[in-house]
Parts: sequence; structure tokens; C-alpha cells
Amino acid sequence: MKILSRAKQILKILLTEEEAIPVKSLAEKIGVSKRTTQRELEYISSYLKGYEIKYFSKTGVGIWLEGTQEEKKRFLSFLCQNESLDVPGKEERRKRLILEILKEKGLKKLFYYSSQFGVSEATASTDLEAIGEWLSGFGLDIKRKPGSGVYVEGTEENYRRAIREFIYSNLDTRLLRESYESTDEIPGEYGYAIKSGMDGILDENIMKKVMECINNIDDGRIVSLTENSYMGLVIHISIAINRIMKDEVIEESSKIENDIVKDLDYSLAQKIAGSLEEYFAITIPEIEITYIWLHIKGSKHEKVQYGTTQLAAGGQIRQLVNEMIDAFDKENAYLIKQDDEFLQGLLAHLQPTIIRLVHGMQIHNPMLEDIKKSYVELYQKCENVAMVLGKSLGKEVPPEETGFLTVHFGAAMVRLEGRKEKLRKVHTGVVCSSGIGISRLMSSKLKKVFQNKMVVSAYGKNDVTPYIIGKTDFFISSIPLEIDDVPVLYVNPLLNEKDMDEIRHLFYKYERLPQKHEEMGSFQEQLDQINKMAAQIKMLLKYMGFFKVNGNITFDELLVMAGEEISPYSDRREMIREALQRREEISSQVFAELGFALLHARTKGVIRPEFTICATHDRKPFKDPYFKEIQVVIIMLVPEDENVSINNEIMGYISSLLVEEADFVNMLYSGEKEEIRSMLSSYLKKFFNQYISKI
Repeated sequence: MKILSRAKQILKILLTEEEAIPVKSLAEKIGVSKRTTQRELEYISSYLKGYEIKYFSKTGVGIWLEGTQEEKKRFLSFLCQNESLDVPGKEERRKRLILEILKEKGLKKLFYYSSQFGVSEATASTDLEAIGEWLSGFGLDIKRKPGSGVYVEGTEENYRRAIREFIYSNLDTRLLRESYESTDEIPGEYGYAIKSGMDGILDENIMKKVMECINNIDDGRIVSLTENSYMGLVIHISIAINRIMKDEVIEESSKIENDIVKDLDYSLAQKIAGSLEEYFAITIPEIEITYIWLHIKGSKHEKVQYGTTQLAAGGQIRQLVNEMIDAFDKENAYLIKQDDEFLQGLLAHLQPTIIRLVHGMQIHNPMLEDIKKSYVELYQKCENVAMVLGKSLGKEVPPEETGFLTVHFGAAMVRLEGRKEKLRKVHTGVVCSSGIGISRLMSSKLKKVFQNKMVVSAYGKNDVTPYIIGKTDFFISSIPLEIDDVPVLYVNPLLNEKDMDEIRHLFYKYERLPQKHEEMGSFQEQLDQINKMAAQIKMLLKYMGFFKVNGNITFDELLVMAGEEISPYSDRREMIREALQRREEISSQVFAELGFALLHARTKGVIRPEFTICATHDRKPFKDPYFKEIQVVIIMLVPEDENVSINNEIMGYISSLLVEEADFVNMLYSGEKEEIRSMLSSYLKKFFNQYISKI
């Protein structure tokens, strides 16, 4: 019979004890509960078969083994000889040693660790020194007390940080969550390993109750937590409950208490604490509510309500974002700052990031190594971004946070490249013998992968006429075809990964090439597009606005005046003001280095594209400090209608003029309305001619 590690510990102690030992004392020696020890003792007699040793138990006295010294030594030798079957490799053993250390702060003899892993005390001592560096990263130090044993010194907060990081690094949080939330027992060795890996740190019943408690709280901020953040909150609370139920003292922290902001997140922390008190019949101390609040503040969310973020409204955070973008790529900084999706995402990400950095909270980034290998240049550029962030907070930004920044900035660069390149839909023909069976299956997979970027048509072999060939970029076929004019990819009907790679290669090529010759139906569509573009440009020039204001005007007053100049209706004026204010809160549109403010938004407050210029009466810089001595304010508004893509293209072109054409900017600084309109008209004429040639 195989003897498991904990049973070996018990047997070793009993074999070396001269007298009976109480079960409670035995449990304390091996570091488990009395109940767990009693459960192990039920099998002790079965391990003694083949040896002249008997197991005895007596209430009020304890437990002991009886047999000759020679027989006890023989059995002890057997246990030691066979330990190599159970003892893990050095790295795995040291991981388990960290787990043992983190169970509790109490003093343990070196013998406890050596017997736990079946190694000598010298090896156990070496292992303790080896894991010391990992523990010190969390402010924990291994201390030795001569004659008494070994213990770890550190604050409760640091213990929890270390436990969270250990769990994130060594366990799959998704499977961990499933194993505790499931009503069924997780089958197989892996399911057991998930829970047994937590043994001693978190009580299974506590973990389940904490999850039930949190899941019963109806709050969007809990529902939107990412998997890691959700499990981090559960683990954090479970550790706290475990400590409270053991009556362990939780240190106060005046620094943390001074940082408390009793906002909506604090109310949520109080709500969670109240629910926990009810579930566990305990009292949650104030410091624990603060820790829960901090954890909520530092959590990542799948979805974020950007309008509720407090950081978005702060001038300092907007300035920080601008500096971070400049540090990433000075050449493309202006264009990146116009990416609303990126700015909203970065602002939402920074709120919990700053909380984590200020309070030294760890975060696990499972993608970090892949990001470093796959996006070397982007990661290096984001190290500069991290330096700006770290300098502003007086804290070092860890690689995990830099990795998350790389994801945000990388997505912005992809969108930027997409805007620079003229991409189109690719027309692909999928062919099989009938056009009904295999070709439909292949078409379904292609539509799922490429979505609306590829127009996929299924054909039978006899359907491929010169007309079809004329409008198709390339064909994908499971049968031989006699086609010379366009490429044909011959593939496995199930489209394996090699096939998909070849399809992607052709797709990326044709996505960037000019559209093929169109038939009459498409030509009519082109005429419609040209007419729409002409109509939007005509309206923009006809209704171009220009007004002057007092140089002392404030930013808020200017937004009100802009609404009044652009629309005669009070409700639409308010929509315009709100849209511009909302956009400004995301990131300031006042560019001191360029000498102008570019206020732009999409709004129902207008029914046509609006281009309006605002300057001071004396044409000198605005005096209010918020304007940073700029000379002119440019307002560009796009209606929320079916022409939004066309209007965005027009406004995007005008935005590029503000950076690339110094003459145009100078005209805005000093010219009058008709002069500005005339110059803008000449530029838009060039734009319109280019648009026609592309179509």
C-alpha cells in the first residue's frame, strides 16, 4: 500500500515518541487540524501490516505505537527508503515549501519541514534560503530563532500579496473558480490538484461561502470583473475570513486609512462586509473594509462605464495621458490623441493601475511573456511610457503593468495603421462540384473568421463564368478548376491551419489593392457615394461658421456660445455643449504646442457636418489659463446619421491639414470668414478629386 506524505509524517513522529501523544499535539506538530489528523489515523493500522508494530489509542491519554526498537527502526528505514517515490523535484519541492510557509506565521522547527518533504534538515535549510528571495519581494523575511525554529516576519498585507501571487502563478484561476462554484465534484486528478493545492491556505467551505456571498450581491462592478480580478477578490476575502475566525490580529495602517475616499466603491466594500458578517456570524473590522475597497479600486473590468470614472475629469490625469502618449511615439502622438476609443480605454485602465501602484498591490499578467516575445518593439516603447507613469507617482512600474500598457498602445497603433491604409472588402469565391455541400461549409468558416471584411460566395464548378471571374479577387477550391485570370487556392475541404494561413496571406494582399472593375450596378452605387460626398462638402462650406469672443472668456462659457452659434434650438444647443464637454473630459483638446484647440464630437445636436472657427475680437491669444495661450478654437461636429463614415472622412482630412499645412493654420489665426472659406474650399476640392480617383 502506498503511504501518502501526511501519513508518513504521523508515522515518523509516533515511531520516535517514547510516550503517548495527544491527537491535538500531533496535529500541531504536522501543521493541520485535529479533525484532519483523526481522519489520517483511521488508516494507520493498515500501514503496519508486515511489521510487528501495533497502534493504540486511548481517550484522555493519546495515541502510540508499540513494538521493539529494532522493528520500529526497520519500519522507519522503510519509510525513508521509499520517500523518493513521493518527494517532488527541487523546484516543485520549493514551491510547496512556499505554500507551507504561507499557511501561517507561526514558529516551526526545521524538522517539521524536513519530515514534510522527506529530506534532511540541511536540505530543508538550503530550500528555505532559496525561497527567501521570492518572499523578500513581498516584504517577507525568513527568521531563525536558535533552539526554537524558523518563522517568517512580515505584515498581514504582505502575506496576502504573496499568497495571491503564488496562486496566480501556480493555479488556473478559471478552473479554480469552476471547482468551487460547481455543485458537482470535479472529477479526475486535475480537479483534485486544484483544490489540494489550496489546502491549508484557504478552507474549502470558507471559499464556497465567500463566492456565494459575493455572487448574491447585485452590483455591475462585480459582474464586470475580469476572471483574475474576481478570483483575487475572493482569495483576498477568504484569507481575511480565515484570519478573523482564528482570532488573529490584523494590523492597522494609518497610511491606508488616510487614503480612504468614501465613494461608490467604498459603499460596495461596506455592502460586501455586511453580507460576510451575516454569512459567517463574525464582525469585520474597519481595516478589512478598507482592504476590500482597495482591492475593488485596483481591479480590472471586462466592461467599464467611462462616464463614471473620477480620473477622467481630472486635469492632472489628462496631462499624464498626453505625456505618456508623447513618450510612446512623438511622431504619431497627435493622431493617437485623436483616438477616442484608445483614450477611453487607457483612462479606464489607469484608474485601477494607479491605485495598485500607489498601494504596492500586485497584479498577475498571464500574457506577459507572450507580449515580450511577440511585440518586442511595442513593449520597449511602452517601457518609456511606464517610466513617465512611474515618475509621476514616485513608484516603479512592474513589467506586468507595462505588458497591459503594451496591449492598449498596440491596439491604438493597429487602428492608426488601418486609418492610414485604404482597406476594402475582398471578394472570394468558394468552389465545390455542386456549390451546395462542401463550399457552404467552407464559406461558413471563412465568414466566421473574416466577418464583414470578406464577401464570400459559394459556387458549383459550372457556375464560374467570366462574369463571376471578373468580380472575384481569388477562388478557394476543393476540386481542379481551369481559371487563369485570378489566383486559385486548392485546399482541404475542412480548411486546416495551413490552408487558413494561405487564405490570410491572399486576403491581406487584396485588402490593400484597388477594387476590381465594377459592373453597372456597382457604378451606380459609386455615383451615389460621389453625390453624397459632394453634398456633405457643399453643406460644410455653405454653413461654415465663424465668430469672435471676448479674450477673457472661460472654456465653459465658450462651449455655451458655440452651441448658440451653431444651432437656433435650445435643446440642440445643450446637446452640442454636452458632447463637446464629454469629449474634453476624456482628454483635453487644447493643444498649446500647436496653438489651437480642436473641439470635435459626434452628436444629435446637428443635422449636417459643422466646421466653425472661434477667435478673440483682437485676434490675440485667449487669456483664461485653461486655453494655454492658444490663438484659435476649431469646432468640428458630425451628425449621427447614415453619412457618418463620409463625414468622418471629410473631418479627418481637415484634421490632417491642421498638422501638415502651415498656410491653412496661419489663415485660421488671422483670416476672416470668407478668406478661410475660400482656402478651405480649395483644399476640399483636391480632396474630392482624390476621392473620385480612388473610387
